[in-house]
Amino acid sequence: MTIEALIARYGLGALLLGAGMEGETVVILGGIMVQRGTLPFAGAILAAAIGSFIADQLFFAAGRRFRDHPRVRRWSAKPAFARALTAFERHPTLFVFAFRFLYGLRTVSPVAIGTTRLPLARFMLLNGSAALLWATIFVSIGYWFGHGLSELIGRWLPSWQVLAGGGVAIPLLGGLTWWWRRRG
Repeated sequence: MTIEALIARYGLGALLLGAGMEGETVVILGGIMVQRGTLPFAGAILAAAIGSFIADQLFFAAGRRFRDHPRVRRWSAKPAFARALTAFERHPTLFVFAFRFLYGLRTVSPVAIGTTRLPLARFMLLNGSAALLWATIFVSIGYWFGHGLSELIGRWLPSWQVLAGGGVAIPLLGGLTWWWRRRG
């Protein structure tokens, strides 16, 4: 089985996991794969949105359920956590919708929001809407720039599929390594 066939078979699953763990880089790569015809456009958007939604729901649940746990307390002592809470208190709805677009606040924000009294149903609605918009934007960016990138990289490498597979596998492995080290 070729690498392209493997990506075609497992691509949406890898995109779902990568969107939740790595974020924009994997989703843009998914858009490039859409442009190449390896993944369906709507499927890539849906997989990226679901992956991002699930990750943020899990972080929100961690903040809600474990707000007094030492790990959450360590996070709450960081400046980014305080910035997230301050922004949330000023504009709760806007912040829940926008945090995934704010560099440096992407992971800590749902944990911080989970420590507040925001109802779960409201967070889920805003999180789902924002995840869908975010996925659409970044898959589209990958799609629009995919042709130019394919041409450029195609001149340098004999197999674009190897690069695409590595572009998905490396961030996933890096994310898993980071997560494993943070656990211990």
